[in-house]
Amino acid sequence: MKTAKHLLLFFVTCVVLASGCSTQIVSKDGMTTTVVLIRHAEKTAVTKVLTEGGQKRAAALPDAVSDLDIAAIYAPNLIRNIDTAKPLAKQNNIEITIIEDNPDWKAISQRLVSEHSGKTVLWVGNRGNLIKIYSHLGGTGEPPLEYGDLYIVHVADHGDPKVIKRHFGSTYYR
Repeated sequence: MKTAKHLLLFFVTCVVLASGCSTQIVSKDGMTTTVVLIRHAEKTAVTKVLTEGGQKRAAALPDAVSDLDIAAIYAPNLIRNIDTAKPLAKQNNIEITIIEDNPDWKAISQRLVSEHSGKTVLWVGNRGNLIKIYSHLGGTGEPPLEYGDLYIVHVADHGDPKVIKRHFGSTYYR
């Protein structure tokens, strides 16, 4: 009898823990939020500003997302990220929301979805934060780590996200 009680207690504990520890980020009921993830454009090794090729890639971004109605743009407080976003921000008259150093990446991922539920938001990131945000949004496989990767993550109110992988700009700018 003790074994049956222990098994029942174990089962109930597992169910409670599993239901309370969901890490999947979802949109508000009845909505799908689209998060576009890109890496900043090519940068110099020393000064970390955009190269001439990086500037060309940044200039190609508005055309690359012209079929998406970008409502907000987010980037870490790094000049290469901000400069990558500037052509799109200028064209669409959108202020870039700057994220300061060392944030809670899960909270940032949640913010992208909850503050823009039903809309489309762009994140211009770096390798480290792209890995984290892509994972928090439920993305699987490789995140968008290469220059020109453009991942469109549709985060619905339930179920797994749908990811569309695209590319923008030349394969590689020098």
